[in-house]
Formats: sequence, C-alpha cells, structure tokens
Amino acid sequence: VLVAHRFGLTPASAAYVVFIWALIAITFIDLDHQIIPDRISIPGTILGLILGATILPVGWTGSLLGAVLGGGLFYLIAVASRGGMGGGDIKLIAMIGAFLGWQAVFLTILISALAGSAVGIYMMAVRGKGRKHPIPYGPFLVLGAVVYLFYGSEIIGWYLGVRG
Repeated sequence: VLVAHRFGLTPASAAYVVFIWALIAITFIDLDHQIIPDRISIPGTILGLILGATILPVGWTGSLLGAVLGGGLFYLIAVASRGGMGGGDIKLIAMIGAFLGWQAVFLTILISALAGSAVGIYMMAVRGKGRKHPIPYGPFLVLGAVVYLFYGSEIIGWYLGVRG
C-alpha cells in the first residue's frame, strides 16, 4: 500500500514490492542466523539489473553503477577489516545498488552506519555487551535502503538546500 501510494500503480511499484519482500526476508534471516542467503541476494542483484534496464527509473547505467559501487566499497571494507564485514553484506549492498542506483548507496551506507552505531552503543551501555559481540549489519542496510526508497529525494533535497 505504501509503495502504491508513493509511486502509483506502475510496473516500477511492483518491482519495489518484490524488492521490499526480499529485504524483509533478508532482515529476519540475518537477525535469526547472522547470514544473508546468496539465494536471495544474488538473484535479487540480477533482477535489479534487469529491472533497472527496463522499468525502474534508475536506468541501466545507474543500476549497474549502484551494484558495482556498493559491492566494491563493501568488498574493500571487508578486505581492510579482515572479516569485520561479511560476504552477505557485500552482496546485499550490491542488490540495493542494483535496484536503487549509485546515489542510493551513499545514503544507505550513512543511514545504516548511524543506526548500527546507535544500536551498538545501546548494546554496550545498557546491555553490557562487549565490542566483540556480533550485531548483524543486514537489517541496518535494509533500513537505509527503505528510507532511501521512500524519502531519499527529500533527504538529498533538504541536504542540498541546507548546504546551498
């Protein structure tokens, strides 16, 4: 209902509904098992590229750049952190980039980092968890992607207005 309200009854809306379903599944699986299944993220990335080339407003180049930029950035983070970032997160941000474009990658990462940091601080301060207590990052990436999908243009417009 929210997708149809935001984007109308269009083929892109149907694509976004499928995208959100995949994100919801990924969130619950990652929370329960601390894994993001390849059988969702890899086909999701391919589907995002196909839909980007056909019906999504991001277009083919935006979709491809989003997948490569998101996956590439997270791959570099995974290598630099020596296991601090999982392969599932790399494929998830590639899928998000494929559906939403390269611009979405930056805002998704910012929102996910802020939300993840807030939860991490809460876990350490209130719950007494140490820094080594693993927190699945996928749900925070999903949050960032959904916020971007529904409010990305407004957030970017606000930011540019404040800076301009």
